[in-house]
Amino acid sequence: MGVDVARRFSDHEDDDDPILSVVNLIDLFLVITVVLLIIIARNPLNPFASEDVVVIENPGQENMTITVKEGEEITRYESSGDIGEGNGIKAGITYKLPDGKMIYVPE
Repeated sequence: MGVDVARRFSDHEDDDDPILSVVNLIDLFLVITVVLLIIIARNPLNPFASEDVVVIENPGQENMTITVKEGEEITRYESSGDIGEGNGIKAGITYKLPDGKMIYVPE
């Protein structure tokens, strides 16, 4: 009978131990950290990835944006909604052959 009483007191002491709450919070923060690392790793614009990536958001709409990642450099282009806007000159003509090949002819 004395062993049962001792076991009951030890169980109740564990419930009131403040260090258990700290351990539970540390476990929670570890889980949150792992989830955030997985989200970063799956992002196509991951700063730790070495491949070049192009991300197009809202294609064909007025608020379309193109994000280009080349190495560590990230460039973002935003559409103004105007067609034919830009500074440049015609540099040549491109023809598509019946077999699907493209040929560029400079002017």
